[in-house]
Amino acid sequence: MQNKPRFDRNSPEIKAYLEDVAQTFTREGTLIAFETCMPGMTVPIPLDESRITALDIIADGTIYGGTSGHQAHLIVACFRGLTGLVFDIGAVEGATQCAAVCCGAKGVVAFVNGPKGGRAVITKLVRLFGQDFIQEWGVRRPAIEDQGECAPGEAVVDAVAVASRKQVVGTTTGHVFALDIDAPKPRIVGEAPGKGKIAVGSRGGVFGRDEGDSLWRYDPERQALERRAVKLPAGDWSQPLGWAADPHDGLLYTADAQGQLFSFSEAGGFSAPLGRTMLKPVGPMAVTFDGRLFGFCGAEIAKMFCFDPQQREVTNLGVAASIIGRKRYGYVFGDAATGRDGELVFGENDNGGHLWLYFPRIKSRA
Repeated sequence: MQNKPRFDRNSPEIKAYLEDVAQTFTREGTLIAFETCMPGMTVPIPLDESRITALDIIADGTIYGGTSGHQAHLIVACFRGLTGLVFDIGAVEGATQCAAVCCGAKGVVAFVNGPKGGRAVITKLVRLFGQDFIQEWGVRRPAIEDQGECAPGEAVVDAVAVASRKQVVGTTTGHVFALDIDAPKPRIVGEAPGKGKIAVGSRGGVFGRDEGDSLWRYDPERQALERRAVKLPAGDWSQPLGWAADPHDGLLYTADAQGQLFSFSEAGGFSAPLGRTMLKPVGPMAVTFDGRLFGFCGAEIAKMFCFDPQQREVTNLGVAASIIGRKRYGYVFGDAATGRDGELVFGENDNGGHLWLYFPRIKSRA
């Protein structure tokens, strides 16, 4: 009688396990995780200071971001030409959280929270693209200048740059504020609760969660705040809002607390429910150039999803995993943005956080 080995690769149980592993992680496209440094040359941001919670991208593809943790840092990154690195601009004195980063033509405004309250800080743009970072390189750290509190005694919740990139609109826990990027002294424009992210609409208005199931709208040109301007559609709106904007036409996407996806335009209002994610809540999202929406859902071990507006279906893309260069799982993400060439950028909101680039699968020709 021949004894059967304890580990049988052909057993139904092992086959099921291997199939489960194959379907659990990054089912489609390619994710690449980058440390917060120039690998082999500089040291990453410390583990407990590297949770990436804010991102913005300028026209040449340079990525700016902010971290949260024991100290908040500002970072800049570029992955084009001969440039491939994440550079630590520096820690923001007295700040433990970066709520938002907004880029202008010449400078960057970041919004940070800490014992001194919610404040705006500015720094200059850092030129990374166009240099040879393979052979010889050097980067000067620009100064980070404090511009003061946005609203006395209140934390900053979020902020966005308007379409012109000359003005920023933001929200604290109790007010809406605005500032000019060239002269970034925050000024309060009205009272409104700060509940989650805010977004720029398809016609230039800025929208955020208001009391009840409604949105406020701020008009940057008229400098006017309209309370309860838009009613939210039927759904569970008990969680803070998140948004993603289509770079083609400004169409916005959001999700309720149960993972129901909706689109919103200033001309047409909210759509009917478009689909539901596999897990809840829905985290950061971004839209690539062909209109597909990608994001993460789930509280602790998030799964990536794709909503295809042409097919009107939500696809489970699995848990994030990077296998090129840095090998790493990605479980929690803090922000997302659309890159210059349609790639998607996600900031990892975890100790030792990495900057993740996602290159979606190219759709087959019909």
